[in-house]
Amino acid sequence: MNWYMRMVSLPFLAGGLYFTYYSAQILRQDLFGYGYFRDDWVGLALCLVFALVVGLPGLVLLTLRYFVDLDRILQQVIVTRKFGPVKFERLRKLTEFKFLSITDHSDTDKDGCVTSTFYDVSLCGGKGIAPIMLSSFDKRKEATVFAHQIGTALKLQPKDYVGTEPDEDT
Repeated sequence: MNWYMRMVSLPFLAGGLYFTYYSAQILRQDLFGYGYFRDDWVGLALCLVFALVVGLPGLVLLTLRYFVDLDRILQQVIVTRKFGPVKFERLRKLTEFKFLSITDHSDTDKDGCVTSTFYDVSLCGGKGIAPIMLSSFDKRKEATVFAHQIGTALKLQPKDYVGTEPDEDT
């Protein structure tokens, strides 16, 4: 994800820090000031819960990473989603995949005019095999070159589906 896409996480992090700051103020007042914990525990618990509910999604958005490792020797594809120190990995057999696809994804405004187009390169198999997106590009030529390079390395044929309608059963 680009740095400007991570800007979405900043309001969540700010909200989480806001509630964390007031939780610390409540604790400081109760431990070193004139506050009483028996009167403030509900407010402290709510501030801590709101800090987690608002701040944790911001932390996940900020540290979100998605990458694919191709191991030709073991014939495996390792899909990794990482959120800070938490990592989820899925192992898939390389023999499940039959070709590389190049597809387009267009964003439109209210009037139906195309504002941006992205070209995705994915590993695809037969029916019932979920595709794995390898990369996304702004230019069709870059996507085509990347697909041919990966296709040559994995001995898979790239297929260009740009401008075609998606299948109804997928």
